[in-house]
Amino acid sequence: MLSRLAQGLVPTVGRLTVTADAGAGFAPGSIVTANHTSLADPAVLFAALGRLGVRPVVMAAAGLWRVPFLGRLLAREGHIPVHRGDRRAAHALDLAAAALEAGRLVLLYAEGGLPARRDAAEAPPLAFRTGLARLAGRTGAPVVPVGQAGARRITSGGVAKQVAGLVTAPLRRPDLHVHVGAPLTPSGDVAARTAQVHRAVSEAWRTAAARLGEPGRATAAGA
Repeated sequence: MLSRLAQGLVPTVGRLTVTADAGAGFAPGSIVTANHTSLADPAVLFAALGRLGVRPVVMAAAGLWRVPFLGRLLAREGHIPVHRGDRRAAHALDLAAAALEAGRLVLLYAEGGLPARRDAAEAPPLAFRTGLARLAGRTGAPVVPVGQAGARRITSGGVAKQVAGLVTAPLRRPDLHVHVGAPLTPSGDVAARTAQVHRAVSEAWRTAAARLGEPGRATAAGA
């Protein structure tokens, strides 16, 4: 249902395009990870993945389960709440590992949060936390890197700016782009695996940003 909602909603607020590298694909039991820049980008990503027939289990902040209707929907569809800074956080990895073993795709945002900046410009992914690398090392699951650009043109900045952006988006319909990279199987210790996936997501993001006409900024930021 989340995928169907996103596919219906996103075209009303922006013009979404999707590309993929040669060899890109979503084998059963893969981890999907993307850069996280805006409150809008989960919907953008779900809409893009839905076009590709991909409907992953999502690891997301546990607070979302307290949101009326959304919380019930997340629970019903088997998504995974992450209690950050809590001993229950380890249980989220257990649930994710079980989902991967069952052949499900698991989506997580390795940055673990949104950037603090208030502008709508594109910028490379922040440093990744280690949860993704630990999950990949524990399960041997391949990782599909995804880059998205444009979601900050829908919502970014403070509360007032975010509300204004969302209200005016159907009139502006900013360009949005999602690029899927080729899967990789990270190796080495946790730090090495984290660095490998960060580079792959950064490259996918640079491709997405370039499609929005920001190749100079994207290349300089990602250098």
